[in-house]
Amino acid sequence: MVLECRGGMRHNRPMSEPLSTLAVIGGGAWGTALAQTASRAGRSVCLWAREPEVAEAITTRHENPDFLPGVPLEPAIRATSDLAQALEGAEAVLVVCPAQALRPVLAAAAPHWPSGAPMVLCAKGVELGSGLLMTEVAHEVLPTVAQAVLSGPTFAKEVALGRPTAVTIAAADPALAERLVSALGTRTFRPYAANDPVGAEVGGAVKNVLAIACGVVEGLGLGDNARAALLTRGLAEIIRLGRALGARPETLSGLSGLGDLILTATSAQSRNFSLGFALGEGQSLESLLSGRRTVAEGVPSAKAVVALAERHGIEMPICAAINNLLAGAHDVAGAMEALLSRPLRAETD
Repeated sequence: MVLECRGGMRHNRPMSEPLSTLAVIGGGAWGTALAQTASRAGRSVCLWAREPEVAEAITTRHENPDFLPGVPLEPAIRATSDLAQALEGAEAVLVVCPAQALRPVLAAAAPHWPSGAPMVLCAKGVELGSGLLMTEVAHEVLPTVAQAVLSGPTFAKEVALGRPTAVTIAAADPALAERLVSALGTRTFRPYAANDPVGAEVGGAVKNVLAIACGVVEGLGLGDNARAALLTRGLAEIIRLGRALGARPETLSGLSGLGDLILTATSAQSRNFSLGFALGEGQSLESLLSGRRTVAEGVPSAKAVVALAERHGIEMPICAAINNLLAGAHDVAGAMEALLSRPLRAETD
């Protein structure tokens, strides 16, 4: 079923004017939550969902029972499974598909992309094979489209319910970041503008791998001391890779770095933490993934992050241990032993 989702004729607005019509690409929990907060901010929102039944439920029943059950949605949100229709008239596009699906989704969207509309990249990860960040993938597919990165400590359900949340919106163009902050900000959804999209991306990608590691530690019952050490040393890995890629340290210690790491690596609501916890308890990765409809981004990101670090000559032992665990090269005990047997060294090395 194709549902109408029209924003009218697009006009190129001056940069000083607010963005009024937004498209959201991705009908999962996070895409739905962002559509919800954009609608609450007074924007006209059309959401694209790959599954026609998800689009129909959002438009007609004002709910997304498949990916965000139990959360009433704003009646003004419209959804469609027709990508061209979702993009029609949009003044900005929030791209909220899984990281490994970004390239094909953008390729499908490219012929229908609204003239002059920037993209807001909300996926967190590194592309397998290429080792590219999401901004780099997007630039290859849509090289003339302006970009921003939205990242930070967020659980989709809490955002959709209107609970207080703060995020980073980072763009190389400060004016674009400010326009997006104005378009999406509400009393409870607080975006902060930044001009370091690489830093925002690195924090968001690596923290998913570290969240799996923290879950493993919890599942093994290794204690709070071990988890605190892993979080701290994990942040050091984020900063190490970020610096190699040109990120600013202050970004990595902010919402999209340390903030996102704390949330994702300490709560059972986190898909990555809960997956690591189950691995630590002895469940198999195959059985865990086969029973999930949602994506634990840390699983594909582990391999891609480690490959990226190796390319830049960066040591990331926690991420490497989790990659070996997920690849079957180590069992849980072997992955932990690999970390515990590393040589003692200065903390700042």
